[in-house]
Amino acid sequence: MRCPELLCPAGDRECLDAALMFGADAVYLGAKHYGMRAAAKNFDPDALCEAVQLAHAGGVKVYLTANILPRNAEIRAFPQFIRDAEAAGIDAVIAADLGMISLIRQHCPSLAVHASTQTGIVNYETANALYAMGVRRAVLARELSVTEIADIRAHIPDDLELEVFVHGAMCMSVSGRCLLSEYMTGRDANRGACAQSCRWKYALMEEKRPGQYFPVDEDGDGSYILNAKDLCLMPYLRELAEAGVSSVKIEGRAKSAYYVAGVTNAYRCAMPYLFADPPQPVPAWITEELFHVSHRPYTVGFAFGPRKDLIWHEENSYIRDREVIGIVQKSEQGRLYISQRNRFFAGDTVEILMPGKEPPVLTVTDLRDGEGEPIAAANHAVMDCSFACALPVPAGAFLRRG
Repeated sequence: MRCPELLCPAGDRECLDAALMFGADAVYLGAKHYGMRAAAKNFDPDALCEAVQLAHAGGVKVYLTANILPRNAEIRAFPQFIRDAEAAGIDAVIAADLGMISLIRQHCPSLAVHASTQTGIVNYETANALYAMGVRRAVLARELSVTEIADIRAHIPDDLELEVFVHGAMCMSVSGRCLLSEYMTGRDANRGACAQSCRWKYALMEEKRPGQYFPVDEDGDGSYILNAKDLCLMPYLRELAEAGVSSVKIEGRAKSAYYVAGVTNAYRCAMPYLFADPPQPVPAWITEELFHVSHRPYTVGFAFGPRKDLIWHEENSYIRDREVIGIVQKSEQGRLYISQRNRFFAGDTVEILMPGKEPPVLTVTDLRDGEGEPIAAANHAVMDCSFACALPVPAGAFLRRG
């Protein structure tokens, strides 16, 4: 059984570095325009060229998101944008709008086109229609089951690849086509500026009783009736591959570099076990890594049919049980050199997240500042410091505390 491509998010250069270091086969990222994550830092033209060169040096592909629903002024400027993106060396462009797909085929006929999940692909006729337009990968809607995915695979050309989301935030609206944010805040979700209005706390108010809020749920504290849980399909990657999926995608272009590192590392480490012949149990520490990044309660979504456990009826705050306290700059002569991110102290018990290994646990001893002077605490923002560590640790590893 062949492992699918592991496709990881890169909202900025730091996240890109994390994805590359922790095992991505491909990354998807956005430019300053046309992408569905306006809140992410994204990449200007020069940064995009650098990102492509860096990824390709490691054998990693780069897919550019151009998946908004553009207005007239934007569609006029798009041909030059996509020509510049192709010149930067991207491997494919992810698009949702049919007009944009047509323009890509006209102006960059050799550039691979992936149909975004925003297209809402839930049947093989849609997939085949997009294939006729020149699309060579369909990013399927999250609402499909594994059985439905296999049915689509059986009715499409062999060279039309299928990609699915397997981890991260889910939208309560079908394939993300939502008007709630636009209506309530003026921020258009279909143009990358979603305010996540679905995750706010709601109660019922009757017209003639202003100021009296009635619960929609039995707990009397309001209701998060639209607040979706996070998707997690790590245990079922083999089933997805057997259904014909060739790329599995982690959501998170607005997430931190630590999130990208932790989730990418977990999926990469799990794959050799899941795709062994016969499959082997995934070690507990790998699965536990998915709970050491910020997340909502997990669900398998619609992978095995309609479910009733998709909504989290609690306050919209992430679950966190680890705090990043530093990023490793180098390891030499028995010391670990850190760029501090959150305060920590001599004597603290810490973990080191690094690629492909269970995070080692150690105690901070002989803590020193950037000048080599002994200190009791690293308590200044982004300060340089070091402490004793006999383990070889790569630059870019994350130091964290429970």
